[in-house]
Amino acid sequence: MADSTIWWLLTGAFIAVELLTGTFYLLMLSLGLAGGAIAAHLGATVPVQLVVAAVLGGGLVVAWRSYKKHQPPALPAGANRDVNLDVGETLQVEVWDEDGTSTAKYRGAAWTVSLRPGAVSAPGLHRIVEVVGSRLVVEKL
Repeated sequence: MADSTIWWLLTGAFIAVELLTGTFYLLMLSLGLAGGAIAAHLGATVPVQLVVAAVLGGGLVVAWRSYKKHQPPALPAGANRDVNLDVGETLQVEVWDEDGTSTAKYRGAAWTVSLRPGAVSAPGLHRIVEVVGSRLVVEKL
């Protein structure tokens, strides 16, 4: 069996395991293995193929880790507009109770509304910043 065939089989195996586990790092390592296969196709010796696979796969893992480290952390699901489409919408609050809650009509139903910590309780138009169960957390616009 040719060296390149072994590299391609290993690449396929890593991709299959990545699809089962969902870890993106295995995809980076499989790209390194593909680099080893390409080196084999170009006629490189086995030690050179190993170095190409290790440097490419390891380099991609380090690059991906560095990229993810510099990304802001994901918002919790209740405050993430990608998960909950109510976040960012507006509603009218007429009066606030002494405990900082209110009831407001939103999407045809009465919802319990509470203020974001540190926000001022004033009647008027408010923006939804988070949904906690059946309670809308809002801030004044």
